[in-house]
Amino acid sequence: MALTRRQREIYEYVRGFVAERGYSPSLEEIGEHFGLSSVATVHKHIQHLVEKGHLRKAWNRSRSLEPVDEDAKGAVDVPLLGVVAAGAPIEAIEVPERIALPSEMVRRPSETFVLRVRGDSMIEEQIRDGDYVVVERRKEARNGETVVALVGGSDATLKKFYRRGAKVVLEPANQALRPIEVPASEVEIQGVVRGLVRQF
Repeated sequence: MALTRRQREIYEYVRGFVAERGYSPSLEEIGEHFGLSSVATVHKHIQHLVEKGHLRKAWNRSRSLEPVDEDAKGAVDVPLLGVVAAGAPIEAIEVPERIALPSEMVRRPSETFVLRVRGDSMIEEQIRDGDYVVVERRKEARNGETVVALVGGSDATLKKFYRRGAKVVLEPANQALRPIEVPASEVEIQGVVRGLVRQF
């Protein structure tokens, strides 16, 4: 996607800064260099560069801007929206961070997000505590799909989905745990799991 003149200038500045110092400039330093007094304006330019695939923001550290290599242009930045329980339901937390994923893991970028898994109820599906699940936003799920579901309007949980008449069964992949069985009206599907990211 084409860059504006200012976006190109900021991209080149960040690239040179990182090459010279080994870490990225802060938003304040970028603003100072270009005579921009508003950090919000700088942030908007950076966000456009991230969306267009020229910069990547690491989601776990500060000063985390990095230029994207031409070979890595296949990466897609999607939002990291907090934590989901693979155990008893816990409250969903939204945090404004993003994570870069290989483009083959993301069929619908605008409808894709990532959640960090807490708990071990899905270990027999090889989804472990601390993993990140790639979720495609959908309101409906087919029986047997692994979903992020909101139970009772506020508690997000990661389970296998089964519709049984007027009820929904949210089944763990851990023989030590029991399924959650509730009226279908109390379950709101947030999305279906499409992939898994694990850090070693």
